[in-house]
Amino acid sequence: MKIDWWTLGLQTINVLVLIWLLSRFLFRPVATIVKERQQAISKLLDEAHTSKAEAEAEKEKAAEEVANLAASRSETLRAAASEADVEKAAILAAARADADRLRAAAEAEIASARQGEATAAADRASRLAVDIAAKLLDRLPDAARVTGFIEGLSKGLAALPEASRASIGADGVAVRVLSARALTDAESQACRSMLAQALGRHVEMTVEVDPALIAGLEIDTPHAAIRNSFRADLDRITTELTRHESIGG
Repeated sequence: MKIDWWTLGLQTINVLVLIWLLSRFLFRPVATIVKERQQAISKLLDEAHTSKAEAEAEKEKAAEEVANLAASRSETLRAAASEADVEKAAILAAARADADRLRAAAEAEIASARQGEATAAADRASRLAVDIAAKLLDRLPDAARVTGFIEGLSKGLAALPEASRASIGADGVAVRVLSARALTDAESQACRSMLAQALGRHVEMTVEVDPALIAGLEIDTPHAAIRNSFRADLDRITTELTRHESIGG
């Protein structure tokens, strides 16, 4: 086989020229286009990644806002419930206070009414006792209104402290004796003798008539008082009855 070197050389030159033409007018533009497309695709991918990252960030932000809203809502509900509980407690406390005040006022009114009834009853009992005592005394000798009470007055003086007895009738001050009626001379003398014996010295005496005593004698001084009369007895009985009535009520 014989090789035509001229033909082979020309063909080689043609191939090289073709390759140069292709590389210049086809491969380079195509490579440029491919490179540009790759850059565009890379840019699109970068933008897509950026958009995705932004979307993820927005999603996380939205989720955080939702969580914050839920927490705020829960806190608001808790605050509202707490405020409602406080208001409810305040309303209940006010209601209890009003009920206590009303109950106290009612109890005070009832107690006042009972006290008034007890006082009125005691007053009626006292007046009745006075009437009964007066009617009974009317059936006794008039001397019984005084004579029977002189000894009791002496015992009352003896029961006083020494300082109180010493002050009675001191410095010439007359002893004030109250009587249910005017004393006879004998009764006055008996009272003076009783005072001298009980006090251990002579004292002046004045007598004042007080029919409210019903019967009996009383001594009234700035330092001591001795009550030995029906009125004093009735007052003590009335006080005791009133006290028992108050306790029983």
